[in-house]
Amino acid sequence: MDTLLERLKAFNQDALPEMVPLKYEAMAENPFRFFRGTCHLFYEDLAAAEPLPLSPLAWICGDLHIENFGSYKGDNKLVYFDMNDFDEAVLAPASYEVARMTTSIFIAFDTLGFDHKKALKMAGLFLKTYSATLAKGKAISIEPRTAKGIVCNFLQSAAKNSYKQLLKKRTVSKKKSIMLSLEDERHFKLNKQLRDELKLHINEWIKNSSDGPYNYKTIGTVFRLAGTGSIGLKRYLFLLKSTNTKNKYLLLDMKQARSSSVLPYLPVQQLQWPTEADRVIGVQQRMQNVTAALLSTTVFRGDAYIIQELQPAKDTIRFKLLENYRDMYQVIDDMAALTASAQLRSGGMQGSATIDELMAFGTDTAWQEKVIDYAQNYARTLKQYHRQYVKDYHAGKYVINSTENQNNS
Repeated sequence: MDTLLERLKAFNQDALPEMVPLKYEAMAENPFRFFRGTCHLFYEDLAAAEPLPLSPLAWICGDLHIENFGSYKGDNKLVYFDMNDFDEAVLAPASYEVARMTTSIFIAFDTLGFDHKKALKMAGLFLKTYSATLAKGKAISIEPRTAKGIVCNFLQSAAKNSYKQLLKKRTVSKKKSIMLSLEDERHFKLNKQLRDELKLHINEWIKNSSDGPYNYKTIGTVFRLAGTGSIGLKRYLFLLKSTNTKNKYLLLDMKQARSSSVLPYLPVQQLQWPTEADRVIGVQQRMQNVTAALLSTTVFRGDAYIIQELQPAKDTIRFKLLENYRDMYQVIDDMAALTASAQLRSGGMQGSATIDELMAFGTDTAWQEKVIDYAQNYARTLKQYHRQYVKDYHAGKYVINSTENQNNS
């Protein structure tokens, strides 16, 4: 097998060369950040390991971990807490999703300094609630009226965030107008040709797409840096201004969609989606109870992109900010119920198991111990990977010497 260095470099070789160093820097931060940036390693190793217990096929987000849940405003104007990243979404054994999520619990809790017994208890809680929710056969959703504890507080706080606050963070005022800020470390200037092409493209999308916002025009765009695993993809942020309402603005995110990193290791036939972006939002729409507003796709310069509104209500619960174990218990319990609910909601759709089959899987809990064992062992492997990675990173082995395009095109 190739070395860790070779595996990571091979996976990132097609990413934007000027952005990959930022991804490598983020991955060196701690084992959990490394885990977030190496979804491909997880599935490559899973395929080479002793198989997990048999499980029904389900639609999965593919990169499930404790920070891939968060708040967002649905197209019905309510704020929800749910899975929020579907870039790696595929049809796969249901156990793949819970194995990755359970592994993330062990890695995150260790990174945060919690003892192993607490992590083990939380992993057990996740699988217990996940199974119980499947066994009931009824999907749930979480919004402010149904949320409990820390999640309720989180959603209530997210609902209060205003567009004015979001614009203040992302823009600067100049001569009675506003523009996207280049002071933000996540924003990068684009060359004029690309900037003009992007503005024209989004204006055409607004005019011709039924998903687009009415009566808006693009007044600015920058390259946007966000996430960990997606660093190195082409991603742009647009500032739109209403053409019929004074001082009304909208922020749009446009992110390149690439093939799922789970796909090479799946013995399961997949749907033939029109584009990778259609795959992402297609699975998202069937797994979430209510999808986010202004969710759409487009193709620019031959690449497929996901378009979505940048919302003031969109946020992720950051576990390092949770003050006590009880708060974590409630959050993990909710995440487990939502994971099962997403699989139930999409049950019986184009190859996924029926709700009856998912209920039977939830009732038979004999598989849980093997998933826990795998997750614990892989968490230890991941820590070893991270130690080797940090050593190689500081030795300069991940330095990219490239004079390729520096304009994020």
